[in-house]
Amino acid sequence: MSEVPGGPGQTPTELDELLLEAKLSVPGSRPGSVSRAGLVEVARASGCRVVGVTAPAGYGKSTLLAEWARAEERRVAWVSLDRFDDDPTALLTVLASAYARVSPGKADLVADMGGLGVSALGRAAPRLASALRTSPAPFVFMLDDLHELRSTACQDVLGVVVSGVPAGSQLVAASRSEQAHLPRLRARGDALEFRANDLALDATGTEQIFAQEHLSLSRELAADVTRRTEGWPVGIYLAAVIANDTGGTALAVSGNDRYVSDYLYRESLMQVPERDQRFLRRTAVLDQLCAPLCDAVVGEPGGQEQLRRLEATSMFLVPLDRRREWYRYHGLFREFLLGELRRVEPEIVMKLHLRAADWYESRESPATALEHLLNTTERERCVQLVTELILPTYAAGQMSTVQRWLSELGDAAIQGYPPLAVLAGWITALTGQTAEAERWAAIVDAASFDLVPGDGTASFDSARAMLRSFMCPAGPDQAMADARLAVAQEPSWSPWRDQALAISAEAHLLTGDVDRAAALFAESATLAAARSNGDSLVLSESELAVLAMEGGRWAEATEHVDRALTGVDEHRMYDYATSLLAFAAAARLGLRRGDRAEAERQLTRAMRARPACTFVVPFLAVRVRLQLAKAHWTLGDHATARHLLREVDDVLLHRPALGTLVDEVANLRRVVTSDTQPGTVGGTPLTPAELRLLPYLQTHLTIREIGERLFVSRNTVSTEVGSIYRKLGVSSRSDAVRQATAIGLLGG
Repeated sequence: MSEVPGGPGQTPTELDELLLEAKLSVPGSRPGSVSRAGLVEVARASGCRVVGVTAPAGYGKSTLLAEWARAEERRVAWVSLDRFDDDPTALLTVLASAYARVSPGKADLVADMGGLGVSALGRAAPRLASALRTSPAPFVFMLDDLHELRSTACQDVLGVVVSGVPAGSQLVAASRSEQAHLPRLRARGDALEFRANDLALDATGTEQIFAQEHLSLSRELAADVTRRTEGWPVGIYLAAVIANDTGGTALAVSGNDRYVSDYLYRESLMQVPERDQRFLRRTAVLDQLCAPLCDAVVGEPGGQEQLRRLEATSMFLVPLDRRREWYRYHGLFREFLLGELRRVEPEIVMKLHLRAADWYESRESPATALEHLLNTTERERCVQLVTELILPTYAAGQMSTVQRWLSELGDAAIQGYPPLAVLAGWITALTGQTAEAERWAAIVDAASFDLVPGDGTASFDSARAMLRSFMCPAGPDQAMADARLAVAQEPSWSPWRDQALAISAEAHLLTGDVDRAAALFAESATLAAARSNGDSLVLSESELAVLAMEGGRWAEATEHVDRALTGVDEHRMYDYATSLLAFAAAARLGLRRGDRAEAERQLTRAMRARPACTFVVPFLAVRVRLQLAKAHWTLGDHATARHLLREVDDVLLHRPALGTLVDEVANLRRVVTSDTQPGTVGGTPLTPAELRLLPYLQTHLTIREIGERLFVSRNTVSTEVGSIYRKLGVSSRSDAVRQATAIGLLGG
């Protein structure tokens, strides 16, 4: 696919850099906070690798972490998590960014977290865990607002990362909800957890908070306020604010319903002038606040003064950066303000999100703009932004974010803009989601669209033709017709021209026109290199390498293999469908040179990535497996060669009309069946299904839970786990992970 300019692969905008800086900065101290030095010392002295701070909102979790961070002598990596991190690749990227900031020489680590089709659990998470495990100096990794990670995929990769924290270092996480990684570690004596009762304040803490409001309490009254609020820090703070503002008595405060605290918040908000109340309500739609953004959303100037006043007088505004430019509301306070907004000004909520979207889009941050637009009824604008963002976001490896966008848009909106359905078809086809790929292909086939698409293609007909030719559901003749249409329509300057040429080359290979295919692949490779389109570059160079090998031109083949592998490395395409042919070609080249170790390394890379290469990209799925089977046969690994031929048969069941490839399969089958020798090395390889399951053995999920992740039965998982053990020659999950990592099936 064409990679759209403006995606995550380019230099981040100034706003993106500022927002990342805010996420990775230790928040400043807030007024009214009580020192938690005692708890910090207990945690540090515990020797536990993992510390959890788990309590409802308002118990000072973030305050505790920030105080610890400022007092810590070890290196501190800090991340303030938010809802946009609820994507395994996005999460790993921000974690790696935080660690790289405090660990010199780790710049490549961040790039290794993403890439086309990256396996977050199988590759990126173990890579980050390994970096932590081999850290030359102790560190403390602090994760605030862990409850923002709701997806099981994020919980799984975080569990792998946690396993990499070495002795002498600590990972500290604050969350409103239970932390999935803690029970197992706690049972082993490797985790310490502070809960609400540990964070609740005593009478001395109450006195300190009231003193901040210039109020004095007798010891007896302080004890009474503490009892009524049950030591809830936010409740005590609000009691002090209300008592100060109204001249009332703190004894009027009740601790009932303290987790919602509507009464307390209403009482405190009533003392604020209406203009300030309006500012608070309207800016509550924002995940992060800065003065210009607040001015744009509220619709009037004065945001800078409001934020400074709030920071000086309220514990509910949290500074996110050292320059005091970006802030966020305390989670509980924001929830209350949003409720007030819906109660007082429900008609303006959508307009506020639109203003925020306009502001972010004007500052070249379309992804954040989109998140606000998804809260409105402006579906057409949402569709346009998703169309603009979907390929670069996918190229960064953030498949969960792409899937969420498509889900929130809904099929009706996507069908109303067929070019987006084409992109959804590409993405699902190249990540091995066969059912979804065929569903989108059917939607695209039934659609019509006469306008110029927003994805950079010359026309919807051209975009549809490329996808259909690539998926080849109707055989070589239709694939050729579709490819010719695309090549004719995509001009030289089109970002999709290289893709159209590569697809046309594949169609010519299926019809036996090798010379024309080679010329088209060469043209595609040149264009793709100029545009840094890793997809077309790797595929075209790999095909040229195979063609050169078949013609005995090994020096030429070497050049093509080198360029293909360089493209794989630059774009982190190690788990991607179009990379398999590069690995297979490199393996054949290793055999030619007599470098058996290199050949086996490249074969392992290809075998590991093949679950992404399915029958919905049939010519690639068959060609790759043929090349791999030939290489394994040459190595004497006849069992694997025969297994790959069986996988080819499965592809041909779905796509029987594949032109010359069918003849190539028959030729190899004659060789394999005519030789009854068992071979000298190897055994049956892990199947694609087993390879998909393998990364979950790193986690501590049960068989049932793994089945739920993979949407298969418990019995299926049990059978596949047993098969993995047998093939790897192990008898436990830990041994399976070690062996799989050692031979290159897991990790970076």
